[in-house]
Amino acid sequence: MANMDIADLAVRAKEGDAEAFLELVEAWKGPMYRMARTILGDPIDCADALQEAILKAYRSVGSLKEPDFFKTWIYRILINECNTILRKKARMSLPGILPEKGGGEEDYRVIELREAVDRLKEPLRLTVVLIYMEDMKISEAARVLGVSEGTVKMRLKRSRIQLRKWLEPMEEGKEHYEATK
Repeated sequence: MANMDIADLAVRAKEGDAEAFLELVEAWKGPMYRMARTILGDPIDCADALQEAILKAYRSVGSLKEPDFFKTWIYRILINECNTILRKKARMSLPGILPEKGGGEEDYRVIELREAVDRLKEPLRLTVVLIYMEDMKISEAARVLGVSEGTVKMRLKRSRIQLRKWLEPMEEGKEHYEATK
């Protein structure tokens, strides 16, 4: 979707055009689901977060200040909703029990990379997902995360260093993450 289309649809949505809002949501529902999946893991929680984020966005689209930033605005709502779900689950969960990650027919290195990204601490993980998996610009990711562009760059650098440590072979077939366990 071109930036002109986004801005036009966002302006129309802000003025109360439900069809324009639906077009915007339809354009980003896949990437938004992937973002929720990265944060939450559980498909049911992801669907709940996505549904709640879209509903909150729809109810407050009239207060959108910059229609050009609709995408970063709705991502921020989604991330906040995911964090709310995580807080609720943390209060109810038993220590030491983690949700199982679903596997697919992906290449081993891709699976290994995804698992390594999932192991990053949340600020680093979210930054990596927004920049490399959702193809956001550094400035967009900074707005979504509510941090400066310098912070995003620093998180990317730290993420790459950590991922390289975990993924590059250390010595004769041993992986770094195996040695650090």
